[in-house]
Amino acid sequence: MAKCQICSKKSELAGNYAKTRGQYNPTGKKRRKPNLQKTFIPESVQKKAYKEFAGKKVKACTKCIKALSK
Repeated sequence: MAKCQICSKKSELAGNYAKTRGQYNPTGKKRRKPNLQKTFIPESVQKKAYKEFAGKKVKACTKCIKALSK
């Protein structure tokens, strides 16, 4: 199973109940996967969470990539 190497975010199983004509209709469950992308962590990174991966290519979720640029 793929997961973010930085924050360990992984897929989750989610489902909901659709209400039709006063009764609940249990719909199927879906697996929701994180948006993982290969990215390069530069050597001059300042945050502690990214120091371990400095100078490497990692699979990271978009939330971590966005936090890296700040």
